[in-house]
Amino acid sequence: MLFPGFRSELVRTAGADIHAVVGPARAAPAVLLLHGYPQTHAIWHKMAPRLAERFNVVASDLRGYGDSGKPATTPDHSPYSKRAMAADQVELMAALGHERFFLVGHDRGGRVAHRLCVDHAARVEKVAVLDIAPTLAMYEQTDEAFARAYWHWFFLILPAPVPERMIGNAIDCVLPAKMGSGSASLSPFTAEAWAEYVRCFTPGMVHASCEDYRAAASIDLEHDRADREAGRRVRAPLLALWGARGVVERCFRPLDEWRRVADHVEGRALPAGHYLPEEVPDLVVEELERFFS
Repeated sequence: MLFPGFRSELVRTAGADIHAVVGPARAAPAVLLLHGYPQTHAIWHKMAPRLAERFNVVASDLRGYGDSGKPATTPDHSPYSKRAMAADQVELMAALGHERFFLVGHDRGGRVAHRLCVDHAARVEKVAVLDIAPTLAMYEQTDEAFARAYWHWFFLILPAPVPERMIGNAIDCVLPAKMGSGSASLSPFTAEAWAEYVRCFTPGMVHASCEDYRAAASIDLEHDRADREAGRRVRAPLLALWGARGVVERCFRPLDEWRRVADHVEGRALPAGHYLPEEVPDLVVEELERFFS
């Protein structure tokens, strides 16, 4: 089992049914773990048992991913905005009895975490974002090096159904090509976790994840620019961790960028590529335990 001792939950929110695995209940703070593309909650399987020794752990599938619902989209992509995805997670945690919690997001989950901190500030004790810079900063600073490395950002946002059909015609090739392109190749992924990623990479998830990226390149940027103009920031203490061998390290200054949008920022690079929770899980847990203490 990927999550021994955890139970599976499916919570109906106003926008989508959200699937999560939930650690053994204990008298301890809660931590919500949010995954990225093209993965599911399974990315946390190396970390969750250790975190569960000190926290009530909830590892969820974002809407559109894994075993969570995949609602119909709209022309403005708002059902897959980070605002909608963050609202799902707040409702999930409330249904599980957690009105306030620690928050960790990797990749797309980090972008949902950023929006959750702004839209639902009272819910978040502290937040950690893994291997990202803020979405608006990454788009505004796009150059050739970034575009070549993050080609999928510009492919997945093409109008439907172009990327969906192209991926569908070679669906077995996409996961190895995308997830194996980092410095560690496919070595971080256990056979059991890989099988879960393959199981969940369905046509429905392909379309929903394209909508996630389309929203990030449109309505999410509108929300981020509105925050900047209004002075809305992340008030919760924020920890940024990123891979020393990854694209974020090469193309951005993560701490500088997070300090543009958050009040209290710390962090560092870890000796890894993009998939920190599976490449260096013990180091990530150590950083989280220190930061959340």
